[in-house]
Amino acid sequence: MEEDVTSLAVDVGGVLRACRRVYRHLKPTPLIHYPLLSALLGCEAYVKHENCLPTGAFKIRGGLNLIAGLSEEEKRRGVATATRGNHGQSIALACRIHGVKCTVVVPEGNNPEKNEAMASFGAEVLVAGKDFDEARLKVEELRRERGVRYVHSGNEPPLIHGVGTYALEILQELPEVEVVLVPIGGGSGASGVLTVKQALAPRLRVIGVQAERAPAVYLSWKTGRVVETDSADTVADGLATRVPFELPLSIIRKHIDAVVTVGEEEILGAVFHYFRTTHHVAEPAAAAPLAAALNLRRELSGKKVVLVLSGGNIQVELFRDILRSNGSR
Repeated sequence: MEEDVTSLAVDVGGVLRACRRVYRHLKPTPLIHYPLLSALLGCEAYVKHENCLPTGAFKIRGGLNLIAGLSEEEKRRGVATATRGNHGQSIALACRIHGVKCTVVVPEGNNPEKNEAMASFGAEVLVAGKDFDEARLKVEELRRERGVRYVHSGNEPPLIHGVGTYALEILQELPEVEVVLVPIGGGSGASGVLTVKQALAPRLRVIGVQAERAPAVYLSWKTGRVVETDSADTVADGLATRVPFELPLSIIRKHIDAVVTVGEEEILGAVFHYFRTTHHVAEPAAAAPLAAALNLRRELSGKKVVLVLSGGNIQVELFRDILRSNGSR
């Protein structure tokens, strides 16, 4: 009988305990107010710069917390996980820090620059399946064949507790924040924010953002039942999941204020707007909250708003194309 992962304990105490493991290796990321971005959105806009972390994305917080908490037997056997890149980089770097063997499985056609980054952190990178969800099936095989610890990219309380530390940082630096917009792929980041919100800032409004072409969590939240999609064909690879993760979805369905979707051109346009107004590079998944904020300008008008820039790991060629196409308008 499979474990009911929705019963696993996720609470603010876990986030607070994760601080010791996370801040042993990381510093808090900047939270910056940008006048140009604020003028564009019509609100008091702040950006939480998770792109400034060593892997270029927020997930390293969860990786450090999870790997540090493994048993000695699990560390000896090693770990395996499936990824589109940012989660894999976080587990790979955390494993290097703690001396644990790491295997990451990526789907065919995955971002080669993210693959190179994972390999540079010492991970064995395997290619299997047409998308993330098929890559996960390969990890199940590795667990049976090699006896490794399978690290699920969402159904792991230590991952949620670790990434929840950035929500603590937001509240510590800007306790009067009114709205946080956070991207949702697997949902660990949103779940971390919601866990902290429920305990420490219940009036805070949290809006999750998905891609229109990868809307599994949006549809599951809207309909009240688990919805799987046939594809997740979006330029925002960090949002490209067809199957919602049970544990994050259970938290999102209970506590999030809204989930919205944004189109492909809106996401790409937001990458450009981020660079123009902040001079920071956002990968497409990280630009999705800005794309949503542009659509929600009337609702956000005059409010203190934090956009979670969850990562900056964009392919050079794609970024060049975005600058070229937007610069010619």
